This record gives sequence, C-alpha cells and structure tokens, in this order.
Amino acid sequence: MRDMFDTMIFKKIKPIVFLLSFYMLFGCRQPASFSEVKVYERSILVNNEPYLIKGICYHPVPKGSPNVRSWETLTQDLQLMAAAGINTIRLYEPVDDRAILDEINQAGIKVIIGFGYNQDGVFDIASGSYVDYVVKYKNHNAILMWEFGNEYNYHPQWFDGDIKNWYRAMNTAAGIIKEKDPAHPTTTAHGDLPDALAVSMGSNIDVWGMNVYRWDKPASIFKEWKVVSSKPMYLSETGGDSYMKAANEGYEQGENQKAQADATKNILDEVFDSQDICSGVAVFSFTDGWWKAGNNDVQDIGGNAPNSSGVPYDGVPNEEFWGIVDIDRNKKDVYFVIKEHYLNTSRIKK
Repeated sequence: MRDMFDTMIFKKIKPIVFLLSFYMLFGCRQPASFSEVKVYERSILVNNEPYLIKGICYHPVPKGSPNVRSWETLTQDLQLMAAAGINTIRLYEPVDDRAILDEINQAGIKVIIGFGYNQDGVFDIASGSYVDYVVKYKNHNAILMWEFGNEYNYHPQWFDGDIKNWYRAMNTAAGIIKEKDPAHPTTTAHGDLPDALAVSMGSNIDVWGMNVYRWDKPASIFKEWKVVSSKPMYLSETGGDSYMKAANEGYEQGENQKAQADATKNILDEVFDSQDICSGVAVFSFTDGWWKAGNNDVQDIGGNAPNSSGVPYDGVPNEEFWGIVDIDRNKKDVYFVIKEHYLNTSRIKK
C-alpha cells in the first residue's frame, strides 16, 4: 500500500521536480558574458576582433526642454541608427537605467559613457561617484569605453587657470577605473590634437578621442598623432551643421543640408581611408538641439563653441542645426551619407 502511495506521490511531484530542475539549469543562468574590450597597438578589440567605431554623439533633448534628456524616442532613434549602420553611441553623461542600456544592446549598438568633472556629485569625477557607476554597469554588454571629460583643455578656467589640474584628475580617475574594470578601455574627448603635456600626463588613457573641426579635411591630425603616440585614437566629434551664416564655397546662405552632407562625406572618406591610425568616428550629432542658442521652443540661429573656426563651410557653429535628423526625426541629407559610409565600410585589420 505504501509503495503504491509513494508511486502516486512521485507521479504528482515528478513534473514539479522537472520544472525546478529546468529553472535551476536555465532560469538562474547568468546573462551571456559581456564583451571584453581592449586595445592592441593602434586597434580597439572587442572579443579579440578589431572594432571600427561607426558612431554618433547622442544627447536627446526634446522641444522646449532646457537641456534635460528624454528617452521617450529611444526606440525610434535606435531604429534610425541601426538602419544607418551606427554601431556606437557616445553619451556625454551616464544613463542610470539598465532598461535603456538593455535596449541599446538589443539594437546591436555599444556606448561610450562620458563622465564630467563636476556634475553636482552625480557620477562625476570631483566626488568620485563615477566609480559607483562603473562598478554597477561594468558587466553590461553595451559598454564600449569609459570617457573622462569633453574638450576640457579649452577651459583651464574651470581648473584654477591651470590645465594640469585637469590632466591630473583625468589620469587619476582613469587609473582607478583600470583597477575596477580591466575589461574596458579608458578614453577622453580632447579638443583637437593632445600636446606633449596632455599625452605625458594622460598615461592611463587607453584611447584618445579628439573633437576635430578642420573644415572637411581631418586627415592631417592622423599624421600628427602618429608622431605623438602609438596608442589608438578616434574622432570623438566631427562634422558640420546644416545652416550657412553666409554664402561660401558655392553654398548658399541659410539652411543648407547639402553643405552639411558634402562636408560629412569628405570627412568620412578621410577617416575610413586612415584606419592604420584612426579607429573610427562619432559624428556630431544625432538630432538637432533646440536648447543650445536661445528659445527652447524654436530653432534658433547662432550659438557658440570654442575653437570652432574650422566648422565647414562658414566657420560658424550654428549650434541648433547639427543633427543628422531634425528634432522631429526627419532624415536630413547627411543621414544618407552616413548610411552609405557606415554600411559599406568594414574594419581593416592592421
């Protein structure tokens, strides 16, 4: 009788045991291992394969907002990016939301996370709270690199008038991160070519990003960098805006998408022809930013940026006209230039 009872109980609990076993085997399994990113000579490697940054700078601020990011259009934006062959997003500040990083990762795109020096204690360098962010997200597959500062070399006034104070802070922060997360490189976005002082004081920077506006001809910086350093580099910002303050070089005054598209084509041609030195590019920027030059509810002409005389083709950075799509996500001419280059360019192994 007991044998029959035990058999009946076993038959009832057998499916439960199976389900528990299945859950233990699969349900509790950790997510797939994150990508290991490292540098080798002048290359960035992702899982030991050379990686070419086909990037975009991304700071999605909606109409009427005073420089406050919104992720409401993230799904639409990622679809547009993926269709254009974009594989990397450069963010100027961290995003503390795993669901957002998950969606970016699911789109097959990686992120460069930027840390500012003083962001009121929110994941910034001055407070040291950036370390908390790195520890929290270092195993996320979307992460490509950790970035410190954005062309701070143009602003020594932020560091008691001595830019060496910034380079010390940058290098110290990068060194700490290399201990906390050896699986992802450190980088910075330097304004144009780092000089000997920057390079010598930035020994913990693995990949040097450079915000370069040399008209539509950036190739000279690759030759200059080859002399300065053997580390990898990429263009962390470059491109042109879609407004001409004055007619020049055959481009008419006013909104001019052709000028932006032509400049970007010439820039990308030189970037991808220089893969022996350059590991890619993050074009500035994904969408127009109406918050930058005046009334947040309209698209204003004007604005300013340091060392911007090299902006093609008028030497004037009309700050609200830099998107490859407009603020309503309509594609500009430059979008198709980027799509053509990004989808048809592969990494050349060095």
